[in-house]
Amino acid sequence: MSATVKDVMSTHVYAVTETASFKEIASRLHELRISAFPVVDSDGKVIGVVSEADLLPKEALEGEVPGVLHSLGRSRERSKVTAVTAADLMTRPPVTVGPDEPVTHAARLMYSAKVKRLPVVGDDGKLIGIVARSDVLSVYRRPDAEIHHEITQEIILDKLLCDPAKFTVTVEDGVVTIEGTPETAYAGHDIVNDVRHVEGVVAVRDRLSYPADRPDRTYNTNPLF
Repeated sequence: MSATVKDVMSTHVYAVTETASFKEIASRLHELRISAFPVVDSDGKVIGVVSEADLLPKEALEGEVPGVLHSLGRSRERSKVTAVTAADLMTRPPVTVGPDEPVTHAARLMYSAKVKRLPVVGDDGKLIGIVARSDVLSVYRRPDAEIHHEITQEIILDKLLCDPAKFTVTVEDGVVTIEGTPETAYAGHDIVNDVRHVEGVVAVRDRLSYPADRPDRTYNTNPLF
């Protein structure tokens, strides 16, 4: 199982046009209890994102003397103090994601860009949904029994052609403990590596007994365990 963005995104998404006024944006953010809007052009293509952080400089810095703002290197903030439309306020280019991208890719984008949500766009750049941090983390709601079945049947048996009876796999709160003796160290490494990439797995405790004649028997996939 490999969840994609379209599996977890919301299609009930709010957006504003590039001509939306400061007051309209501020009012709708408050009304809808959200922190940002995708900004779309007349064709529905995402061209930026406007957030509470983009609106804040007007309240925080208006009235500051120009020399002070310049000395602080706040050119971007200075422009937002006088901005009155979404086109002037928004952050561009927007960080977006496609519907068929893995959820893990969306998580990496959010982490690296330090954003709470990503507009989801089609091949034509048009807005089709929104994915938030809570949506990305939803993969960890996957039942332990479902994770166990994928590991024993789809990975150990079907993919790696090993006998599941030779291994003891337990899953508790997404933490997988795997015991047993693989035919080779490489086979054991493959099993553990594949298990670590199963959707919903929080951590893997490698308790395999690797063949004693292999120098790499100390292989550790997670130094925390």
